[in-house]
Amino acid sequence: MIYSQMPEIIDHKKIYSLLEIAETLRQTISVQFSSAYWIKAEMNKLNHYPYSGHCYPELVEKIDGKMVAQMRGTLWKEDYFRINKAFLDTLQEPLKDGITILCLARPSFDPVYGLSLRITDIDPSFTLGELEREKRASVNQLIREGIFDRNKKQSLPLLPQRIAVISVETSKGYADFLKIINENPFHYRLSVMLFPALLQGDKAGASIGYQLDRIARVKHHFDLVALIRGGGGDAGLSAYNNVDLARKVACFPLPVLTGIGHATNETVVEMVAFRNSITPTALADFLILQFQNVSDSLKDAFRIIRGSAVKIMLLEKRNYSQWTSRFKLSTAGHLEVSKNRLSDRIQAISGYSGFYVRNGNEKIHGIHGRLLKQCPDLTGFHRDNIRVMNQKVKVAVTRNFSKGFIELEHLRHQVTMLDPKNVLSRGYSITFSGKKSIRSYTEINPGDVIKTIIFDGEINSTVIHSQKEHNE
Repeated sequence: MIYSQMPEIIDHKKIYSLLEIAETLRQTISVQFSSAYWIKAEMNKLNHYPYSGHCYPELVEKIDGKMVAQMRGTLWKEDYFRINKAFLDTLQEPLKDGITILCLARPSFDPVYGLSLRITDIDPSFTLGELEREKRASVNQLIREGIFDRNKKQSLPLLPQRIAVISVETSKGYADFLKIINENPFHYRLSVMLFPALLQGDKAGASIGYQLDRIARVKHHFDLVALIRGGGGDAGLSAYNNVDLARKVACFPLPVLTGIGHATNETVVEMVAFRNSITPTALADFLILQFQNVSDSLKDAFRIIRGSAVKIMLLEKRNYSQWTSRFKLSTAGHLEVSKNRLSDRIQAISGYSGFYVRNGNEKIHGIHGRLLKQCPDLTGFHRDNIRVMNQKVKVAVTRNFSKGFIELEHLRHQVTMLDPKNVLSRGYSITFSGKKSIRSYTEINPGDVIKTIIFDGEINSTVIHSQKEHNE
């Protein structure tokens, strides 16, 4: 029914004014919707006007990403301040664009401004629950795709030095991160390159994803990616529950470490990241700790190597002393045995020589006597033979003496050759590094000072190069 006192009649047509139609709609809606209703909708735009303090939210409903309903809302200044405070208390974030709300509203119609929803209250706990529902949906989707733990399987370098940081240059969290990295008391040097991005709001996911794509194209220049953001409530972290951004982090070719800086439950991006730190400073401390762990391991290894080296040197020194003593004892023993043998040979040669001389003289005298008695006429002839035989005896005796002296000299020469000084006099030498004799080229390094013992002194040298002998 159209509420009109007197419609115009033109050409037998009943004509109503626009105001009459609008007023009829206003009265009808006022009667049909006499009370407020709880309505679920996505607040696409808040449309807050700071000058007046009023808001005119743009409310929509989407199914499978397609808009199926749209309506304008009205939120007066007093109600906005009250509702915004409730959001700050519950979510630590203000009422803002792009969130799903449950609002208490009454449909109304104004002849000039049209249909709208007069909002008197918004439940912040419902919005918080919607964020949690979206978070669970993203986690389940990534699990179904089999990529939830993919980034956690990346390998973090032993010393992660080259860091690509996604943050805002003016962020306090980024400043805290740099302070710890650049002013660490151990003076470890880490290279940090900033890839600036929006960290909250509707465009945060796309902005972070864009920078991840940039880093992926030059991934060989970096060891890891650090996603750093200061503190904030769950509503401000809604972008980090987005399944597309979480998927990009999970599949990223480098380890992604997060330091988003909040004390509430983990976001999906933090869950799929290689490692999540509560704050940017905690993330920086973790990176410095990696260097400290390696430093401690190297110090332990140094202590072990030094201890082993000392033990080896002591053992070699003891072995050297033992072999030196054995060599001296062995040399002394050989000299004594050789002296005894030489003395025995001299006595034997002397005894044999005297025997041969006496025996020869006796034979000569006997033959000489017999010849004189038996063959007086041949005395001259035998005298010549006697002289020849005498000469032969002398030669034989001389030969035996010479042979004995040659053997004696040979034994004396062998004994002399065993003397270490004579070994060195033949051009041999002994080279020491410290107090240890060098047996292999692997026991010295360029720059070492070595001492070489030769026959008539010692030579101190500095090693320039050492290498293994190559035989053709």
